[in-house]
Amino acid sequence: MRARQAELRRRSTREFEAFVAGAGGRLLHAATLLTAEPPEHNERARRLLTAALARTYARWDPLRGDDPYVRTRQELAARFAATAWRHHLHHDRSAGVLAPLTPQERLILVLRLYEGVAEEQVAALIGLPVDRVRVICTRAIATMRSTPTGARQPRPRATAEGVS
Repeated sequence: MRARQAELRRRSTREFEAFVAGAGGRLLHAATLLTAEPPEHNERARRLLTAALARTYARWDPLRGDDPYVRTRQELAARFAATAWRHHLHHDRSAGVLAPLTPQERLILVLRLYEGVAEEQVAALIGLPVDRVRVICTRAIATMRSTPTGARQPRPRATAEGVS
């Protein structure tokens, strides 16, 4: 019986490694967009993704039937949302492409436009009404369109409104 369990664990590990090899790059890019770090200096994004992947791996066997990419993306979004406000206060020198946006705007924009997640799913994931998600996404797009590429600087937050 132990040999069978060991073989199942090895197979599960190989499946997870194959998943990371196939999806890791896209997930890292999403994490880098969320943290608003430049791709060449994305330590926070790497830590965020590592934590999300560790959680996915810990639940790998119970995931049978669920899409591991969707689960990892949800974990990534939840971990980002849980820490974004604290990092935003202390990390205003971000230089990534989405640096002009607030953490909440980045989260919604990445999920909606980069990941293609439906408004209803984004709203459920972050605990906001669908109409609010739509407004925030529209505002984020307008900000990105109105900010010249070379002049993109993080916007200061007007309120203590955190990422939900």
